[in-house]
Amino acid sequence: MSIITPAIGPALAGGALIGLVCGTMWLVHGRISGIAGIARLALQGPDRVWRLWFLAGLFAAGLIARLAWPHDLAPGYASLGWLQLIVAGALVGTGTALANGCTSGHGICGLSRLSSRSLVAVVTFMAVAAITASIVAALA
Repeated sequence: MSIITPAIGPALAGGALIGLVCGTMWLVHGRISGIAGIARLALQGPDRVWRLWFLAGLFAAGLIARLAWPHDLAPGYASLGWLQLIVAGALVGTGTALANGCTSGHGICGLSRLSSRSLVAVVTFMAVAAITASIVAALA
């Protein structure tokens, strides 16, 4: 029995690509690929051009994936209303501001650099995510 299933294969490939991009960003530019920091500084910080292109690439990749696989991407989100999505986005944004970073900055880049601050942030992210998922499942 193989552990590589249709559901796991794309996740492994995506994880490998994320790791490759984060490692390349660090080696080539000496910068951490934390999306929250890149987005915040794209609006008011130095080096705006590459940050805006980075964010444009994220949006373009999501759009291309949505067009290529319209029925395979996050089918649960289709039932959510705009208000729910806006509230969820605001909560995530508040969390990244409080944690001084996001899951990509702390979870991928911070942990690979053995940052204790990132370890605390990731444990907090995961605990809150588990509690939230349990509450939502109980209410459904």
